[in-house]
Parts: sequence; C-alpha cells; structure tokens
Amino acid sequence: MPPAKPGERKLQILQTLAEMLQRPQGEKITTASLAARIGVSEAALYRHFASKAQMYEGLIEFIEQTLFGLVNKITSEENSGKKQLEAVLPLLLGFAQKNPGMTRVLIGEALVNEDARLQTRINQLHDRLESTLKQSLRLAASQQELPTGMDAAAQANLMMSFVLGRWHQFAKSGFTRLPMEYWATQGPALIG
Repeated sequence: MPPAKPGERKLQILQTLAEMLQRPQGEKITTASLAARIGVSEAALYRHFASKAQMYEGLIEFIEQTLFGLVNKITSEENSGKKQLEAVLPLLLGFAQKNPGMTRVLIGEALVNEDARLQTRINQLHDRLESTLKQSLRLAASQQELPTGMDAAAQANLMMSFVLGRWHQFAKSGFTRLPMEYWATQGPALIG
C-alpha cells in the first residue's frame, strides 16, 4: 500500500471501522481484523490510536460534530420552534439511515465489551440531543405553535425515545427497517 499522507491513515482507519460496523451480523471487530481489512499491521494502527477505545472515540467525535453542526445550523437559522422540531427529528433519523455503522455506535451496540466511558459519552450525546429538543419545544410553546401547558421535558423525552427506538429497530433488523419509514405520518403525530 502506498504511504499515506499525515492524517489520511487515521481517517482511513475510522472509515474502515465504520464500514465494518455496517455488517448486519455485527461480529466482534478486533484490531487484527481491522488491520487486515486495511492491509497494515496492528502496530500501524497503534501509531495512530493508542487503543481500540480511541478509535471508537474518533467515531463518536465524528457523530457529535456532524449531528450538532447540523442541529445548531437548524436552530440558529429557523426562528419557529415547531419548524426546528420538524427539521431536527428527521435529521436524526436520516443520519442513522445514511450511516448504518454509526447507528450501531449511537445505540451502544458496537460499544459492548469496550471501555465503559464510551457508553457514557454516547449517553451524554443522547442527553444533549434531548435538551435541544426540549429547547425547541419550549420555544414552540412560547410562540403558541404548541400548547403552552405542555410538559417540554416529558415531550422531549418521548421524542428522543422514539428516535432511539427507530435507531435500535434499524440496527436490529440488519438495516432493513429504515428509520425514516412512516415518518410522514408519525412525525406530525409526534410533534403535534
């Protein structure tokens, strides 16, 4: 394999790991199988990442940067709380649909038997997303787009549970049950 430019090998490792996570069988990924897939030695992997946990952290960082970059763009450009929800929820479902391997990270399935701090970080990501939904719900209520007596925290939790459930169903179906399936009818019922 030709020598990679600085940073390219690290990206290649993360891309290959994400591709391996897309396999519906969900077999355990070892550094040996990852290195073999790339065509390098395990030692070459460890030149870029100190551990397999760091590789998963790289994927989580990509997920966080991508999702929150898009969510922040929506919430800063859209003044309507209800329209924010109408954009953010399908964004979360669509991200999983486009990135099946990342979905296994988002639901924690790929992190089983890995460092516990990785699952903690994913849980924090879920909490941040739920908090964003709650802010949009409060904004929508203040704009009289949704009932003012609505419990924003409970509704945001319901929405996040729905998203997590769709992600889980997608991964557990071998990526055949698409997260966006039924969104046209379920979305309006969920948002109100």
